Amino acid sequence: MNDRHSTLAQPLRMPSAARIALHVLLFALGAVVGVAGSLVQAGWFPGGLLLALAGAAGLFLGASRATGSRGAAVASGAGWMIAVVLLTASRPEGDFMFAAGGGSYLFLLGGMAVAVICATLVQGRQPGGPAARLGK
Repeated sequence: MNDRHSTLAQPLRMPSAARIALHVLLFALGAVVGVAGSLVQAGWFPGGLLLALAGAAGLFLGASRATGSRGAAVASGAGWMIAVVLLTASRPEGDFMFAAGGGSYLFLLGGMAVAVICATLVQGRQPGGPAARLGK
């Protein structure tokens, strides 16, 4: 059997402890950006909404570009989304963070869209080697 094809049969390598710690840190940072964005977007509408979405986009895209993987954008986006969804739930006392206005819905849906866009913008790891064209 060819050596090149035998590497396909190898089990997947587990991520290192540093990569896991980085993703946990990015998850927590996403939650912090989500909480901060939820406070800013309601305070200075519409500029606060744009600022909150720009901050979230900066985190998602920066994390994915810095690590070179989509997992970093997904981890920070998941932290952002969980924090924002938890803030939308009302408490038994009747307190809530988000009002039922258009800005809150734009922040929630816009942030999710920004997370998906930033996660798909990063290019995955490409195999090394010379570039070749088929048919030559």
